[in-house]
Amino acid sequence: MRNNTVETLIAALVIAVAAGFLFFAYNSTHSGEFRTYDVQASLGSVDGIVTGADVRLNGIKIGTVTSIAMDPKTYRPVAQLALRDDIHFSSDSTARIASGILNGNPYLSIQPGRNGNKLVDGSQWKAN
Repeated sequence: MRNNTVETLIAALVIAVAAGFLFFAYNSTHSGEFRTYDVQASLGSVDGIVTGADVRLNGIKIGTVTSIAMDPKTYRPVAQLALRDDIHFSSDSTARIASGILNGNPYLSIQPGRNGNKLVDGSQWKAN
């Protein structure tokens, strides 16, 4: 009987430590939800980019591609992006397609501009 109690206490301790590690990992990677704003980006090409692809700045995920369509007037691809609300780019910023090193999944990489005209919710942006 005493042996079962000790095993139960050890198992509870292992589960508590594992939960602590998961909590730490979740908080340290900033995996929580962020408030976002939507931007419509006109791109030269969307080769390999799909809905749900990451939008990154210097390798850090700052948003997601929420949809891809074609502008019927210009025949250019247009991507709808949901970007973190605490990061705003100027309208002369550019975007390019890059590949992840570890998984090879393409993502949209943003190079910030400097003109001071910030993109806000609902902005239309010619990204390249």
